[in-house]
Amino acid sequence: MFRGFYTVGSGMIAQQRRTEMLANNIANANTPGFKAEQSSIRSFPEMFMSSLNAQRIPTQKGIQLNGLSPVGELSTGVYMQETMPLFKQGTLRETGMTTDIALLDGSLPIDAETGEPGAIFFRLESANGNELYTKNGNFTMDAAGYLTNPMGYYVLDTNGQRIQLQNDDFSISGAGNILQDGATVATLGVSFAEQPGALLKQGNGLFASLDGNLPEAQNVAGVGYSFQQGFLEGSNVDAAKTMTDMLAAYRAFEANQKILQAYDRSMEKAVNEIGRVN
Repeated sequence: MFRGFYTVGSGMIAQQRRTEMLANNIANANTPGFKAEQSSIRSFPEMFMSSLNAQRIPTQKGIQLNGLSPVGELSTGVYMQETMPLFKQGTLRETGMTTDIALLDGSLPIDAETGEPGAIFFRLESANGNELYTKNGNFTMDAAGYLTNPMGYYVLDTNGQRIQLQNDDFSISGAGNILQDGATVATLGVSFAEQPGALLKQGNGLFASLDGNLPEAQNVAGVGYSFQQGFLEGSNVDAAKTMTDMLAAYRAFEANQKILQAYDRSMEKAVNEIGRVN
């Protein structure tokens, strides 16, 4: 009986965490460059139940192994193992701002181990000097003329250097060359992640690599991409599907809750009625 409490409780916790993840996706449905999260729910290892010194059990008569009579397997519940961002390209939204830049996926090599395509990102320099990566091209210029993201992190060029401009009157070619007064000032840096699922999510649409800086995409064979100035890549959250998934998670939580209540009533009956002595 008590094992049932644990199984149902684990199911409720897993569905609660899945609902929180889906709610976060919905909340960021309009965030530029946001990548929707997906969950992976797995079951705990099953236990093999046996009874001690039993001569007979309902399903198998007289079978004993080293004095133990097998009863069968028992599931010990489920848990949400991990959440993984979906790196599919979001739709483009026109803003008309010269500092808004969309990074468009082109040809991306398929990883032989995972069978999934890689992903490309803008290169940023954080406050502590480390490289971070994002698909949010909602940039601006600081007081010194450096191109930055909304958090003040510097946008880097192909050489890993900060990009400094005279003013916001500049243009960007499809290849990422920043042109000002007819001259090429810099080329936007783009990093390539062979296994984007291994990146560490930092919040605010930022990712970090655990194995050093990602390689410059220009130096990786088979990687293709382009830029579009005056546009932003929107979130890839499918609002309709996410709402449907939230309802399914809520129904699953509710079903587990009703089972838990049934267990609770059975325990109450066992304590108050079966054990009563007249």
